[in-house]
Amino acid sequence: MAVHSPRDPVKDTSLTATSESPGGRGQSVKCPVLRARGITKSYKRGIWPRRRDLLVLTGTDLELCAGEIVGLVGENGSGKSTLMKILVGALDADAGTVETAGRVGYCPQEPLLYERLTCEEHMQLFGVAYEMNADSASASAESLYDSLGFGRWRDSQVVELSGGTKAKLNLALALLPDPDLLLLDEPYAGFDWDTYQRFWDITAQRRDAGRSVLVVSHFVTDQQRFDRLVEMRDGRAWPR
Repeated sequence: MAVHSPRDPVKDTSLTATSESPGGRGQSVKCPVLRARGITKSYKRGIWPRRRDLLVLTGTDLELCAGEIVGLVGENGSGKSTLMKILVGALDADAGTVETAGRVGYCPQEPLLYERLTCEEHMQLFGVAYEMNADSASASAESLYDSLGFGRWRDSQVVELSGGTKAKLNLALALLPDPDLLLLDEPYAGFDWDTYQRFWDITAQRRDAGRSVLVVSHFVTDQQRFDRLVEMRDGRAWPR
C-alpha cells in the first residue's frame, strides 16, 4: 500500500532494506515495514467569512521496523487518529508519502461492522476480502475465537453483541490474515481486564514472531509493554 501526494508523486514505494530486527532477535527482516515522510493534513472549519484552515499534521515522519511494538500517544485532537487513517489509506494526506512492506491489518477506533451479519459471517467475508483460502481463514478464525475468548458468540449477529464483544470482533478481523503490520486505534477501550491481558499476550507473541504493531492511544499505563513511544505534538511525531 502506498499513499502519496499528487503534488509530489512517488513512483517506487516498495520497502526493501534488510536488517536485523529490534531486540536482538536475529531475524532477517525488512526494516522499516512502515515509513511515513512529511505527512501534512488540514481541515476546513467554520463558515464564510470566518472559514479557516485547521492544520492538524505539519510534516509528520514515522518509521516502524519488524518485531517492535510502538505506542503513538498524545492529547485529544493532536492528530493521532488522522495520521492512522492516512497510514491505512482511509484518508488522503495533503502532502507526504507512506510506504509499507507486507500485509497490513487495521483495527479502527469505532468498530466497522455489519449489524445483521454474525461473527462467523464477518470472518468469512473478511477472509475473502483478504484473499485467503477458506481453510486458512477458518483455521485463523478458530484460533482468534479461542485467544480472545468469544467463540460462543460466533453465530450471533452484531446487533446482539455487547460493546466489549464487538471490540473483540473488530480486533479479530484485523488479525485474521496474520498481517506483517498491525495498526490499532484505541484497540482496548472496550475491553474488560481479562481481554486486556489477552490482548497484550497476543501482541507480545506477534512481536516475537517478527510482526510489527502500532498502537494509538491517548494514554499509556503499561509503558514496559512497548519497545518505544512516539508522541504527537505540534502536528508532528516526537520520540518520547
